[in-house]
Amino acid sequence: MVRYTKEHKQETRQRIIATAGRRLKSDGIDGSGVATLMKDAGLTNGAFYAHFASKDSLVAVAIADQLHTLQANIVAQAEPGLAGLEQIVRWYLSADHRDNPGDGCPNAALLDEIGRCDDATRQAYTDGVLVVIDGFAARLAPHDPPSARLKSLSLLGMLAGTLQLSRALTDRQLADELLEQGIRNALALLDTEQHN
Repeated sequence: MVRYTKEHKQETRQRIIATAGRRLKSDGIDGSGVATLMKDAGLTNGAFYAHFASKDSLVAVAIADQLHTLQANIVAQAEPGLAGLEQIVRWYLSADHRDNPGDGCPNAALLDEIGRCDDATRQAYTDGVLVVIDGFAARLAPHDPPSARLKSLSLLGMLAGTLQLSRALTDRQLADELLEQGIRNALALLDTEQHN
């Protein structure tokens, strides 16, 4: 029997988490079985239980990981202040983001399913989304980010809902127009906040 180092096991676990996050966002939680998730990671089903107690535990970890990736790769990289929020809004409501859910935000891809998940998954989601929201809030109210937390959460809800609706439409022109209108709506909301 081959023995692997702790580092190898951790790298394998992280590969499972990352590939599962992408697959979950593409096919949904219910549409992604353990066999598919492990195949994506280049592993056998039997290897799954060396890393996770259940599919639910992987889902919780993968969702949290995807939110932390969103924070690190998009939110944290945006400029400070409202200019950074505008960058985030424009990325979020882009045709590229709409057309590539596996590479995007777990909110628009999984929010309806997360609401039906177990408490552990919903808690992992809540913890992860608050990290993202705090990045929004720091740009919306740099001197008092906690005061902007609910406004930031509402902004994310507006972005996710607009993106979900755009993904559902079969009329490409209408879907593109919806994204553009969503950008205008979000920027109007941010402009209103700046003047309050």
